[in-house]
Amino acid sequence: MKEAPTDIDPEKTPELACLQSIIFDTDRPLEEQAKTYKDEGNTYFKEKAYKKAIVSYTEGIKKSCKDQELNAILYTNRAAAQFYLSNYRSALNDVISARKQKPDHLKAVIRGALCCVEIKNYQEALKWCEEGLKIDRKEKKLLEIRAKADKLRRATERDSRRSDKKKHTEKKSLLTALTDRGIRILQQHQAEEEEGADALSELSLDEVSSENSTGARLFLDANGRLNWPVLFLYPEHRQTDFISAFHEDSRFIDQLNVMFAEDLPPWDIDRKYRAHNLEVYFEDEDTQAIYQVDTERTLLEALQHRRFRVKAGTPSFLIFVKQSMFCIHYFSDRKVHRE
Repeated sequence: MKEAPTDIDPEKTPELACLQSIIFDTDRPLEEQAKTYKDEGNTYFKEKAYKKAIVSYTEGIKKSCKDQELNAILYTNRAAAQFYLSNYRSALNDVISARKQKPDHLKAVIRGALCCVEIKNYQEALKWCEEGLKIDRKEKKLLEIRAKADKLRRATERDSRRSDKKKHTEKKSLLTALTDRGIRILQQHQAEEEEGADALSELSLDEVSSENSTGARLFLDANGRLNWPVLFLYPEHRQTDFISAFHEDSRFIDQLNVMFAEDLPPWDIDRKYRAHNLEVYFEDEDTQAIYQVDTERTLLEALQHRRFRVKAGTPSFLIFVKQSMFCIHYFSDRKVHRE
């Protein structure tokens, strides 16, 4: 064979992309073979066939020739092809490899700075620019990238400060709302609270607005009312339900009616979980006692109970079927306070 088959699409079969190179004389010096692949890649690059160009440059790199400048060019050219495919991190890795071959390879430095801008690492982009300007202090492209990166860095830092300030204000509003309502938060670093303590302990702002594993968190709505992520646990079936935004003024019975209106959960084989047939409880972690919550009460009223503590930013409640054998057995060796 003197040429690759014409019916092969190298984009669909990248492993065959270099079959055309079969016409190359593999007995030639590695430097010459690598240069041939570089030239082939450059042709593809000019045609904007970047995937094919990457394959050719890769084959040239694989030759591992001793010409460090040629290797640096191969890595830098492959980085350029990766860049135009928006593979910015792969491109950055390539220019780093190029500079290991030739530290003062200016095109690699320029490409590295451009990659850092694209991945929004503006501080690193500035470092690349400064290193390049040590090689050529008048390089116009680097001067342009440096100005752009510095402008974007300052804008990002300004936006970050504004965002942090906004979050801090929101957290302070939440802390005030909790304090005003007398809701207690169980803090991770907190030792056992004194029995009968009614005052809200000093809270860190991070603990007030902690985010659970689902990404939901406590928030104040436009009317200044709290909306809570709430966890319902069904011990009989070892199942859970998660409500991402339980309004503090909503009653438990209304929430249960929504959850068990028509489509009962598949694990409820006996079809017992109907809103009117359920009881709600919470557990006091300090005393291991169980407290019943009247389903006619609102979430806020439950949270204001003197023994309730919110843990990890998510109140949790136990749900049982009234007078079920499991319920009777579950409470048989526990101290239960009923409404």
